[in-house]
Amino acid sequence: MRAGLLLLGGAMAATAAFAAMPALAQASENAVKAAFLPKFARYIELPEGAQPGAGEPFYLCIIGRDPFGVLVDKSAGTETIDGHPVAVRRFANTVPEAVAGCDIAFVGGNEAATAKMLDALRRQATLTITDARLGKPRGMIHFALVDGRVRFHIDEAQAAASGISISSRLLALAIDVKQRTQ
Repeated sequence: MRAGLLLLGGAMAATAAFAAMPALAQASENAVKAAFLPKFARYIELPEGAQPGAGEPFYLCIIGRDPFGVLVDKSAGTETIDGHPVAVRRFANTVPEAVAGCDIAFVGGNEAATAKMLDALRRQATLTITDARLGKPRGMIHFALVDGRVRFHIDEAQAAASGISISSRLLALAIDVKQRTQ
């Protein structure tokens, strides 16, 4: 876990270095976010029965707009979560009924479609991730650019409502945390 936190911290520091180069800033920002996505899985615990079975991958889904392309595939290809490889699935269609089997889901698209998808995913044990650049609806983790660095907000209450526990180590890296109610 310590190595994972160092990688997360290094990714955040790399963003600041590229922020001074406007032409590369967007590519750098997306690269950092793509690196974060599969690493988040190391710092969550899915509820009993929602965890991948023996020999099954941990599914990272990109739903709707995909700003990452091959960057997320490369990042996920190097990750293993509790002995499970990370596999990327893409759903260009943002119809909630068409999406299933996601352990983590990055949801992007227009605000109405994103809000509808997030509402549907709340009924599952899926860690949802959104991006401030793509609109106001927020998942359990919500990316934001602060002073040229990729940061994130965490809604621990929303995660807990879906049975997902988020490690205190990840919570400590967030800009802010909406605490779960006791």
